This record gives sequence, C-alpha cells and structure tokens, in this order.
Amino acid sequence: MRTKIILDLDTGIDDTLALTYALGSPELELIGVTGTYGNVTVDTGVRNSLAILELFGYPEVPVYPGITQARAKESFEVLEISEFIHGHNGIGEASLPEPTASARTESAVEFLVDSVRAYGDELIIVPTGPSTTIAAAIEADPYFAAHARIIMMGGAVSVPGNVLPWAEANINQDPEAADLVFRQAQDVTMIGLDVTLQTLLTTKQTQIWRDLGTVGGHFLATAADYYIKAYEVTSPHLGGCGLHDPLAVAVAADPSLVTCLATNLKVDLSGPTRGRTIADESRLNSSVKTAQVALEVDQERFLEEFMARLSTLAAATPALERGLN
Repeated sequence: MRTKIILDLDTGIDDTLALTYALGSPELELIGVTGTYGNVTVDTGVRNSLAILELFGYPEVPVYPGITQARAKESFEVLEISEFIHGHNGIGEASLPEPTASARTESAVEFLVDSVRAYGDELIIVPTGPSTTIAAAIEADPYFAAHARIIMMGGAVSVPGNVLPWAEANINQDPEAADLVFRQAQDVTMIGLDVTLQTLLTTKQTQIWRDLGTVGGHFLATAADYYIKAYEVTSPHLGGCGLHDPLAVAVAADPSLVTCLATNLKVDLSGPTRGRTIADESRLNSSVKTAQVALEVDQERFLEEFMARLSTLAAATPALERGLN
C-alpha cells in the first residue's frame, strides 16, 4: 500500500525536484500540494506546481494556496538572494506553458486538517518552505498537532546555516512558525542542512536528463543547471547543488536513507541567534521525544534513486522539438 503524501512547497528549483521525486516514487501517492511563500510568492509557486504537474502527466493532483507571509510580517517580498538562486520565475528561467488547471478555492489549512483527520498515520506531510501554513493548521485543530506525521526540510544543528551562520533559510523566513511546530507537533522529522548538503547534484547528472531528448528532461536539466551555477557563486566549495527538498521526500518514501537523533527542538526567537534551530533545554530530560533530527545520509543510494526516478518520469514525457537542447 502506498503512503499518502502532501507536499507544502514554495516551488523554486529544489521544490520542483522534490515534486517530481514524489511523482516518480512508487511508494508514494501524492494527494495534494499546498503552496507557501519563500523562494517565490505563493501565486508564483502555485502556478509552478500546477504547470509541473501537468507537464509530467498528473493534472488531477489538487493544489491549494497557503498563507502568503510570515506570522510576524504583514507582507512578503522575494529576497534578492532567492531570486538569484531560483530565477525570477522560481524555476531557473526554464519555460513551462501556463497550466490549464486552477488552484482550489479551499484553503491549504483546511485541506491539511481534513486530510490528517481522514487518513491519520497513513499520511505524511512534507513542508519544504517556511512552516507558516503548518503552524496555522496546528493552531486550527489540536488533532492535527497530535496526529500529523511531518517530514520537514529545514534547520541546521551540526553545521552552519545558509543565510546566517546560525540560521537555515526556511526556519529564518518564519522562526515563530517553526518554533510552534517543533514545540507542539508530536511527530516531526527534521531533514536539515546537516544531511542535505551531503547530497549533491552536478552537471554530469543533469546531462543525463538533457540527453533524453524529451520535454521533461529538458525542463529538469535547464532548471537544475541554473541552480548549480548559482551554487558555484554562493557555495563553490561544495562542487554541486544541495538536493535539500528532494531528500525530505525521499525519506518519506524510504526512512532508512537517514540516521536520526531523537530529541526535542525549539527555535531561538530573540537575540543575536534569532532563527537558530537547537535542542529545547526545557525538555532535555523528557522521556517523550517529539522530533527526529537527521544527521547521516546514505548519499550514494539516495542519488542513485533520485536519478532513476526523475529520469524515468522525464523519459515518459513528449519528445523535444527538433533544434532544442
């Protein structure tokens, strides 16, 4: 039986790779996508998600717009560094036709709450952007906090952050929301920079997609190559781009890919380390651990599965028009 999954995406490039990983995973049944802000605005992210679902043959998957800004903010504007990494359109300036489907009118919070009540532990929620909508679902329904299984991309505990020495981007976008999730949700697995920076994609792999000669392969290669070039500027020591969001989806399909430490987490909300993810000192001795922090990853097996699943998905899309590469 396949595990039902909901992705909460701010659909930039690594979210795109996470979405396609979910579509290409036989263990997973994607029942919906919720849209958040972060790499892009909610509207842009929802548009990208709808277009990607149509490109890869899954137009029936519903997409729900989520909350448009952080809990402590009154508005949201895409950061300059986010636009540099993901491009103005969020997908590395790769071209996709406008989707024919529209976002659902039901709110993302309502969809999340209803889905956890309907499916219980048969469902995994994978947030890959700020935790704003997930926190709102926790506040909306105590049942959600008690029963939601969450595998989130965000945070860093054993390595520096990627926007500040102590802060990872998703947590830093809305520290209050992430802190609420860590303190109140009862089943959270954190897939942070500790493991995602060990999972690197290079142009050698993206050329495999380009060589497929399909629309899907061309799209994935174009978007990922843009991401890799950004990493050559921001993190030249890595030698590739981190597969942050796809790893969180991969763990939903195969938890054995990572080794975790059980703990209780919090986020610093004030002072010079605002946005830092760290163990909650007030719950260090609690016998109940509500979080699992991934600290080791089977890099080789993950990358092999990642390439196989996305390549198979992309190979099934229409052939590219002659003259394009």
